[in-house]
Amino acid sequence: MEIPMRTRLASRSARLALAAAAALALAAGATATANAGTFTGDGGAGAASTACDMDELNFTVSEETQAGGYLLVTAEAKSHVTCFLEGVTPSASFGSDADTQVSPAEHGPSDRVTVSGMNKAYFGVNPKSVNEDGGVQFDVLHLAVEGDEYNPVTLDLPHTVTVNKPIATNWHNDPSEAVPFAN
Repeated sequence: MEIPMRTRLASRSARLALAAAAALALAAGATATANAGTFTGDGGAGAASTACDMDELNFTVSEETQAGGYLLVTAEAKSHVTCFLEGVTPSASFGSDADTQVSPAEHGPSDRVTVSGMNKAYFGVNPKSVNEDGGVQFDVLHLAVEGDEYNPVTLDLPHTVTVNKPIATNWHNDPSEAVPFAN
């Protein structure tokens, strides 16, 4: 069976409508691409428009002596990444038992933290927030950020810690604000 070729060209108005639709689609795509980056507001480092995924960050854990001693977790963006972390307590635990899950040390959310280049994010963890004997010892911390909880990382601790009712601060852009004081 032979299918006849259409020899009649589309009308001029149909061609114009098609060209206008294509131009709108291209403009919308360019706008979406431009908005996927970052924007600057206060003349500082700018604010990220997308939330951080775990694979966009590198993490380190250090020991601090203030407030009786705590662990400071630092998140640093990988090369050419700009993203944000919500100012909430990260999803973190020392083991799989519910008693090793960190509880918030702060009473509400903080500001979003932009992570890019020299801008790092910090949160502090007090593994033993009570003054009593007992606890379980761990040498790793499991961590996930809001929005990417199904892609956690396991961080080695500087040394083994005793865990008993652990608490953690929200993410902050200043490490001095990430000191987990026990209530």
